[in-house]
Amino acid sequence: MSEVGWFLVAGFPLLVLAGFPFAVAIALAITGALVAGGIEPAFLAQAMISGSQQFSLLAIPLFMLAGELMSAGGMSQRLIDVASTLVRHRRGGLAMVTVLAALIFSAISGSAPATTAAIGTIMIPAMVKAGYDRAFAASIAVSAGVLGPLIPPSIAFVIWGIVAEQSIGRLFLSGIVPGVVLAAGLLVICRLHAARRQVPLLPRASLREIAVAFARGRWALASPLLVLGGIYGGVFTPTEAAAVSCVYALLVGLLVERRLTLRALPEIFVSAMRTSAIVCAIIAVSAGFGILIAQEQIATRFASWLAASIEEKWLALLLLNLAFFLLAAVMDEIAIMVILGPLLIAIANRFGVDPIHFGAIIVTNVAIGMAAPPVGYCLFIGMAISGLPLGAISRAIWPQILWMLAVLLLLTYIPGFALLLQPAPR
Repeated sequence: MSEVGWFLVAGFPLLVLAGFPFAVAIALAITGALVAGGIEPAFLAQAMISGSQQFSLLAIPLFMLAGELMSAGGMSQRLIDVASTLVRHRRGGLAMVTVLAALIFSAISGSAPATTAAIGTIMIPAMVKAGYDRAFAASIAVSAGVLGPLIPPSIAFVIWGIVAEQSIGRLFLSGIVPGVVLAAGLLVICRLHAARRQVPLLPRASLREIAVAFARGRWALASPLLVLGGIYGGVFTPTEAAAVSCVYALLVGLLVERRLTLRALPEIFVSAMRTSAIVCAIIAVSAGFGILIAQEQIATRFASWLAASIEEKWLALLLLNLAFFLLAAVMDEIAIMVILGPLLIAIANRFGVDPIHFGAIIVTNVAIGMAAPPVGYCLFIGMAISGLPLGAISRAIWPQILWMLAVLLLLTYIPGFALLLQPAPR
């Protein structure tokens, strides 16, 4: 391997272990590779500009802003009220409300951290008050947040669509079945926990309460229909759908719910910009990383070695999932997708995996990483809301993690999980 290759393969991990932020570590690794290879330093600036000028990237800050506006505007509370009237009377009903509300909110925010924060802030204290163990309450909110990257519109699918040059609309569809199956399993876990802990049952909602909840929540429930209906009806692209989500959330929050104020908007915008800046910085500098990886043929050579060493497709996918899960537990999920994208795509091509199916596998891995100890983003949000240490939530979340891994294996070896809802070829 050349000096350029060593800087990319070894330099970046060492910089991350040394404590550098991911975007800075990538930029420094690329700079070292350019110096070692005698490549014009302006290459990094050119790659960053080209990597950040894709129209689809606009969907990321826009969906993040939409999630912030909907949460601050009270739409998350409306969704919780609707879910509560449907299942609160069942064993584990309040925990089930958390899962169902997150399932619907995921179709608005597209983000796991945003879903965990919006739903967990309300539901974790409510569950503790109702008799649930605090660690379990935090863990189910964190686990429900994982639905964010799977249920469209999904920021993770937008990123992978850009990296893999695949249809973002088709990738969105590939996450629906895995997301619904994952949510169903979480509902079962909620019921089993409540039965074991003898959590008291809540009263059944009357028909009038149900009607009132749906009437008050109609604007929140209409948002996923507007966004997804517009995308798959051909009215607008996923990026335009993100802009529509922002306008819709703003108008509903200001004029209908009236929980948003003009004075609060700057803080909401800054919060969304701060999160978006981290994501977009990683993507921008990773463009140069990907070009150099391709130039050095590192991904192609590794894929060839893997195919020569492992002939069975099922074993290669199993090892890939294992490696991805371990990486996602200690590394930024977006950085994994962007940096390892060329390598992952080369492996998929080598073993003949459908690109949409493979995208669903990758994003499901990313989603699990959001909740997996020790550095899943959603875990830290759960810690902040519940006031518990990482160890307490980590011990409580393992049943959910095991179910997530089971869904991942089903998705990996049953392509229909990802391809069931795909449009018929013309």
